Amino acid sequence: MSHISVENVSFGYTATPVVRDVSFTIDGGEYVGLVGPNGSGKSTLLQLLLGLYEPDRGDIRLFDRPTRAFVDRERVGYVAQDVTTNTKEMPITVEEVVLMGRFPHAGFGRITADDRERARKALRKAGIAHLAGKRITRLSGGQRQRTYIARALAGEADLLVFDEPTVGVDAESVGEFFSLLDELNRDGMSVLLVEHDIEAVIEHTDRVLCLNGELYFDGPSEAFPESDALERAYGITTGERAGVTR
Repeated sequence: MSHISVENVSFGYTATPVVRDVSFTIDGGEYVGLVGPNGSGKSTLLQLLLGLYEPDRGDIRLFDRPTRAFVDRERVGYVAQDVTTNTKEMPITVEEVVLMGRFPHAGFGRITADDRERARKALRKAGIAHLAGKRITRLSGGQRQRTYIARALAGEADLLVFDEPTVGVDAESVGEFFSLLDELNRDGMSVLLVEHDIEAVIEHTDRVLCLNGELYFDGPSEAFPESDALERAYGITTGERAGVTR
């Protein structure tokens, strides 16, 4: 089953399209990086995939269902960029955030002992069980990031989607983040990662999508640096390429 299917999709906020005639599929277990320069339409494409916008043309499906008819939202764990930088005060603990992942599964809205145990397992998997009682706003950007990954794991997500997850995160936490994603993917989790760090995408993902309005590359990560996509999508010359992908 394709977890994501995008067919000839175009979309614009005005008459000028931001995304033009984009097509690709992501199957179960794939680890895919989506890259492109600022303003290339990456975040817009994610919002289309999540059903926040409907395409002007084309078709998008999640788990073989049209996005407008897709109801099993817990199967998609979305971690937005602002979870690492948002410092608004919220009187809620890490464990309570993770338990939110169980809400779609809770019968009659009641959290059971089984739900709590699944949340604890998710906390352990994300490496933050020791933070369960801390307020979410007392955490570092990397710790908040792991909290929302744990929430998706508690909700039994089949697909993790990230929008620029390393923004505002220190170098050590970035390394730990990618180690966690690598492990989750090895365990069978599908991952779609929007990331500005091309080198990290090439190192960790199996496949790269390069977008700048239209799709300039869709193929194995190791083939991306030698393609012409960097020059066509980013305007990077051959001489500059080594500095970007080293």
